[in-house]
Amino acid sequence: MVIKVFLASSSGSTAIKKKQQDVVAFLEALKVEYAELDIACNEQNRMWMRENVPEEKKPANGIPLPPQIFNEESYCGDYDTFFDAKEDNAVFTFLGLPPPPGSKKHNGDAQGEEEEGQAGDEEEGEGGEADDEAAEVETSRGEHLAEEEEEEEEKEETDEEAQEEEDEEHDQDEQEEEEGESQEVYAWIISVPAWHGVNHCGDWEFSA
Repeated sequence: MVIKVFLASSSGSTAIKKKQQDVVAFLEALKVEYAELDIACNEQNRMWMRENVPEEKKPANGIPLPPQIFNEESYCGDYDTFFDAKEDNAVFTFLGLPPPPGSKKHNGDAQGEEEEGQAGDEEEGEGGEADDEAAEVETSRGEHLAEEEEEEEEKEETDEEAQEEEDEEHDQDEQEEEEGESQEVYAWIISVPAWHGVNHCGDWEFSA
């Protein structure tokens, strides 16, 4: 299949010349086999181009301007549609040609699978990050609980120490009270005069 590019070699329009050069240069860059058909020097080419451009693709005056592109007898489009296809990386589809090996279109499926794989890895990475965050939250919660338990234990130890100190103070007060009572008894005994005998009832008798 040969791509036919209808152009005007002696066109006075700078815009038309630029568009023709753009199409030809891009086809050469893609190494697409094509044939240039000049409508300025060949009336037959001019008539064939005008007759084979679809009516809905012709401008209001009914005269299509170059460049016009065909794949053998099949109409591909004008410069505007060619430009759109180039922007979409769909020139081979526009020309009705199979994409060559290694082209973006040919590798579209593989690229799509790769992108899906990358998306899956990103989702997995996000899931891993979420798991890490959950683990961090759980760890933080565990540390917080451990701190609360430690504080509770310290509080209990403090209460026990305070209770022990209170018990010790109470015991010390009782001991001092007992010692005071003993001293009072001892002082009373010393203050009593010496005894001189026992009465008939077995009671002690003391001299006045």
